[in-house]
Amino acid sequence: MHRSPTPDAEAALAAELSVVRPELSAPFAAGLPGARAAVLSRLWRALAHEPMPWIARREPGRDGLTLHLADGRRLSGPHADPYATAAYVTEVRLDGTAYDRPARLMTALAVPNGPDFAAELDHSTASLALSRAGQPGAQPEPVTSREWEQRVVDGHPYHPNCRSRPGFSVAEQIAYGPEHRPVVGLGLASMPSEECLVAGDWPKWLRDGDRVLIPVHPWQAEHVLGAGGVLGPADQEGVPAHPLMSLRTLALPDGPHVKTALSARLTSSVRDISVQSVASSGTVSAFAESMAARTDGLLHVTRTLGAVTANTPDLAAVLREPPEAYVSSEAGERVVPVAALPATGLPRSPSWMAEFTRLALTVGLRLLDLGVALEAHGQNLLVVLSSTDAPLRLVYRDLADIRVSPARLGRHGIGVPELSGRIVTDDEVTLRRKLFGSLVAGALAATAGSAPTLREALATAVRDLPRTEDLAALLDEPLPTKALTLMRLSPRTPGDRWTHLPNPLNSPAP
Repeated sequence: MHRSPTPDAEAALAAELSVVRPELSAPFAAGLPGARAAVLSRLWRALAHEPMPWIARREPGRDGLTLHLADGRRLSGPHADPYATAAYVTEVRLDGTAYDRPARLMTALAVPNGPDFAAELDHSTASLALSRAGQPGAQPEPVTSREWEQRVVDGHPYHPNCRSRPGFSVAEQIAYGPEHRPVVGLGLASMPSEECLVAGDWPKWLRDGDRVLIPVHPWQAEHVLGAGGVLGPADQEGVPAHPLMSLRTLALPDGPHVKTALSARLTSSVRDISVQSVASSGTVSAFAESMAARTDGLLHVTRTLGAVTANTPDLAAVLREPPEAYVSSEAGERVVPVAALPATGLPRSPSWMAEFTRLALTVGLRLLDLGVALEAHGQNLLVVLSSTDAPLRLVYRDLADIRVSPARLGRHGIGVPELSGRIVTDDEVTLRRKLFGSLVAGALAATAGSAPTLREALATAVRDLPRTEDLAALLDEPLPTKALTLMRLSPRTPGDRWTHLPNPLNSPAP
C-alpha cells in the first residue's frame, strides 16, 4: 500500500484523543479502516460521475470502472453506483498503485487545488472515525426528532467531506457534535436594539430592556467573536440546548429550535446567517406556510418565529417551531428527519419505500408546479410516521434556500411575495435542479441506499402522479445533483456546480 506524504489528521486526532478521552482511543483506531472506506466510497462516486476537467474519459468494464486521466494515467476501481450509501470501496489503483486513504489518493492525483482538498478529506476521515467511536451500545428508542437526528453518525451520505470540521478540536467536536449527544450552553450577546435588525416576534426572554439578546454558539464566541464583554450568558452554564444535524442549529428544551451563526466551513458551506435572510425571514415563512396549505395537509412548514442580526453574518440567530408541533402524540405519531430513517430500520420493505416516495414526490412536484422549489434533502425534510410506521405527511424546515418562481405563481393566480435575491427565479433548470437534486438524488436516494432500490420505488410511485412537464423531466432526463467534490476543487468559482447522474428509471444497473 502506497504511503506518500500527506496531511495526517488521523495521527493528530489520535494524539489529542489520548489526552481528552483516552477511553475512545482504541475504538477510534479500530474504526479508521471503515471511516477510510466510507470517505473513499464518496470520493469514488464523485470521480466517477462529476465533470472533472482532468478526467479525459471513463471506461466501464466487466470488473469495474477505469478513469483515463488527461495526463495519461489510469485510475481503476469498482463499478460506481451513484445512489449507493454503503462503504463499498476499500481501495482504488492509480497506475497499479493501491490507495486506501482518500487524502493520499487526492495528493497522488496532483490536480489543481488538490492539496487543500486532501487535507479536508483527511480531517473528514479522522472525524468520522471519532464520531463512530463515541457511539454507545444499546440505546433506548428515541422519542423526539432531535434524538433521532443525533443517530445520524456519518453525516452527508454522498459528500466526501461528510464529517470535515476544520477549526474544531477533538474536545470541541465531542462538546458540540450532535452524534456525541452533548448539551451545549449557548451564550447570549447583549446588543443595543438600535444596532440590530429584528424580524418577527423576538421573545421577551431574549430581551433586556432596550437591548436584544442574541443566542451565540460557544464555538463562534471563542473563535470568531471573542467574548470580550459582549457575551452575557443567562447563567454560568449558558442556555442549555441540544445540537441537531446541522450542528449550528439546536433544540431548546420544551421550546423552539434556534439556528445560530457558525462561521466555519462544514462540508461545503460556511454556516453564517446573512442580513438579507433575517430581513426576509418573516415574509418567506408566511409565504411558505400559505403554500403548504395547498397540499391538502400533506406538508407542514415549521414557522420562523423570529430572527435577529447585529447587521453582520457572524452574529445572528433564527428561532423556529420544532417539528413536533405537527405531530399527534395521542395517535402514536412520531416525526423523523429523513436522513435518520435508516436508523429507525426503515425502509423495511419495497412497498414502504414506494409509499414514502409517492408522498415525497406528490408534495414536491405539486409545490414545484405552483412555483416553489424546496431544497428537500434529508436534513430539511422530515416525515411524520403513524404508530405502525406508515408515512403520513411531511414537515419541512429551514427556508433559506428554497426557490420561488413569480411566473409559475402567476399562472396559478397566486400573489408574488416581496422577495429578492437568489431565492427568486423563473429559470426552469434552476427550479428543477433545486428539487430533483435535493429530493430525488438526495433524500430518496439515500433512503433507498442503491440504484436498484431507488428505481423500484420511483417506478411504483410515479404511476399515480399527475403527468406534468416537471414529472416528464424527472422521468426522461438525467438526474441533476450538486457536483460537491468539483465545488471543493474549484474554490474560486462562486455558486453551485452541477452534474447529472444516470436516471434510475431508464438506466441499466451499474
